Amino acid sequence: MSDMILYVQTSDNPERQYSPLVLAQAAKSMNIEAKVYYLGQALRVLKPETARTIKMGSFPSLYDMITESMDMGIEIFVCEASKQMLGWKDVELIDGLKIVGAATLNDLVLDANATMWF
Repeated sequence: MSDMILYVQTSDNPERQYSPLVLAQAAKSMNIEAKVYYLGQALRVLKPETARTIKMGSFPSLYDMITESMDMGIEIFVCEASKQMLGWKDVELIDGLKIVGAATLNDLVLDANATMWF
């Protein structure tokens, strides 16, 4: 895979959670590398108990969508600076998420063939 699409989630609005994950899964099935990066208020949905309660339409819970995405090989990144902004030191997030520094977003954007923000 040489092409890569980066999907950046900035919102904790339940209705905005599925698009980046559905698109990342579609990209992966098209043999396009897909990565998802959560920052700012979006981190609020990454607590396991919260993600399990978010369910829209006929989609599985947000928790299941995230774990399915990771099982497909889609890397999901979480901004450490956003954790600090929210005052979170010892917060439990969904297993498998990668906590990274803010500079990682810049690197991912520079490496991506396309970036979509939600």
